[in-house]
Amino acid sequence: MDDIKIGLVGLGTVGSSVLKMITENQDKVQNITGRRLNVKTIVVRNIAKHQDQVPENVKLTTELADIVNDPEIKIVVEVMGGLHPAKEVITQLLNAKKHVVTANKDLIASAGEELAALARANHCDLMYEASVAGGIPILRTIVTSFAADHITEVKGIVNGTTNYILTQMQRRNWTYDQALMKAQELGFAESDPTNDVEGIDAAYKMVILSQFSYGTHIKLANMKVEGISAIQQRDVLQADAFGYTIKLLGISRRINGGVFAEVGPVLVPKDHPLATINNENNAVMVTGEAVGETLFYGPGAGGLPTANSVLSDIVSVTKNIVLGTTGNSFNNYQSDIGRVDPNDIVYAYYLSLQMLDAPGQMLKLTQIMTQIGASFSRIVQTKNDDQTARVVIITHKMSKAQLADFKQQLAAVDTISLLGSYKVL
Repeated sequence: MDDIKIGLVGLGTVGSSVLKMITENQDKVQNITGRRLNVKTIVVRNIAKHQDQVPENVKLTTELADIVNDPEIKIVVEVMGGLHPAKEVITQLLNAKKHVVTANKDLIASAGEELAALARANHCDLMYEASVAGGIPILRTIVTSFAADHITEVKGIVNGTTNYILTQMQRRNWTYDQALMKAQELGFAESDPTNDVEGIDAAYKMVILSQFSYGTHIKLANMKVEGISAIQQRDVLQADAFGYTIKLLGISRRINGGVFAEVGPVLVPKDHPLATINNENNAVMVTGEAVGETLFYGPGAGGLPTANSVLSDIVSVTKNIVLGTTGNSFNNYQSDIGRVDPNDIVYAYYLSLQMLDAPGQMLKLTQIMTQIGASFSRIVQTKNDDQTARVVIITHKMSKAQLADFKQQLAAVDTISLLGSYKVL
């Protein structure tokens, strides 16, 4: 029985977990695929640092050429992360007729179409299940289980760092800075957490989810992306008093023949399934015309959960090698979908404002809302220590165009400032 030789590029948290799972689960994989998996070569920056991590029969090297030029190695796992040199590495591997499995969401969201075309041209597989939501097998589920359904919306919590921070802000009454510091201590947040806390990581994942769900590539530049670093503890407590919890959500929806996608803080009703997803966990809710709402929940990061998704890709590639069906795209769905008119994107909004504590200020606010054709659902006003008041509003449903008009008109009023505006689910 033929072995399938595997190369690894990177041996960090995910890479070492992939090595561990392949070593420990060989018998089950062999039972499923008829082939035995063996890691032959691993590319690392520092051989001495990793010498004790690998079995004696595995070669450690600093040279990618040791994998590229080895005809025995059929599948290569890229877990080095980042855009460069990861893109150049995967390009070189595909041109060498190697099948590639990656967990690199940044790269797939930015250059996935280009790399998929290169894989097809070389009759190779390019798989990336682990690029979205860690251990949750969401991409392959959309490709297979939703193949005949018409997906109308995908939304969810797809970043564990921000979800942990917001959970602590609500449950422990911590400030953002306190919760971030704890997340860094526990290893949930990087020393530079910008990509996570500013919503960029979640946006990359929503680009990929939208591609799989609607067959269209949404550019990051065309998405509004907002993180959680500006959320005030007072807003977390006020949202709780209103019956909501604040979550960083990625949302993409079909609207009138187009697709709208955004990442930002959202007030989620406490009885909604996404409100129950806490700490570093992720959840993706897929809505189809036939099946309705479905929820996929699990660990969104971590070595073994992510490695499990990587291994599922390796098994899929192995099956394709056995059947002689390699070279097909992970996602073949393509569709021409247009942009969405901001007048058609409608939500209720939570608005947090600071205004001069003097007569006539609420009248100014009401006049602006009347002019844009919007209205209030709930209003709470509290006095600050200085000569200002804090006013929190939940509006009735209004369009993004109306919200933009509201912000523009409010900017001309020097006694009122907008502290935050968040969608209400």
